[in-house]
Formats: sequence, structure tokens, C-alpha cells
Amino acid sequence: MLHFSSILLFSENPKKLVEFYRKIFRKKPDWSENGFCAFMTGKGFITIGPHDKVRGKNKNPERMMFNLETKDVKREFGRIKKIGAAVIAEPYHPMEAPDMTIATFADPDNNYFQLVTPWEDE
Repeated sequence: MLHFSSILLFSENPKKLVEFYRKIFRKKPDWSENGFCAFMTGKGFITIGPHDKVRGKNKNPERMMFNLETKDVKREFGRIKKIGAAVIAEPYHPMEAPDMTIATFADPDNNYFQLVTPWEDE
């Protein structure tokens, strides 16, 4: 079995992204080396760093999104909106699922991330 380890966010301006996600996660990076910084989120890392082939903002942000779980999507939505994340979708219930809430944001590089309620196995 494979286990998720990390996601890499490459940027032309990684320092700006690190500062943004520092506010989102309310902590300093857990690891930093050679221009890369990583935030431990659950059991995996979100790692941010430079890449010589990455320029400007993400032109296809719908292609890949990552989810951040919270039991209070509406409260976190308000907090993250105040930080300055671009709102893509206000909190909603997908497919009429009253126990699930999702909200979508874009970071400064136009990468999409979502707030989601935790998945509950029945």
C-alpha cells in the first residue's frame, strides 16, 4: 500500500507563498532548507520552493487542488478570507450532502485549495 507523503508547490516567489501559508496554518514551517519550506499538515507535508520552469500564476488551477480538513468550515472560511485568500467558492454542501461542507480558495500563485469537513465513515 502507498501512503501520501507530501505535495510540492513550486513558485517563482516561494517566500511569498511561505508567508501566506504561515498565516493559513498559524505556524512557522516545520522544515526549511535550500530555499524550500515545508508545513506538516496531518500526516503529510506541503512543501514550497523555487523551480526554474515555473513563472507567474497558475493558469490551470482546477487541475489539482488540495483539501484541508476542519470541523468548522464556516469559521475557518471567514478567518482565511480575512487573510486575503481569493474566494473561489463560498461554503456549500456538495450533492445535497448536509453533513459535508466545502469552500474553495486560491493562494497568491492561483493554486486552489479547499476547506472540507472531515470524511466520516458510516
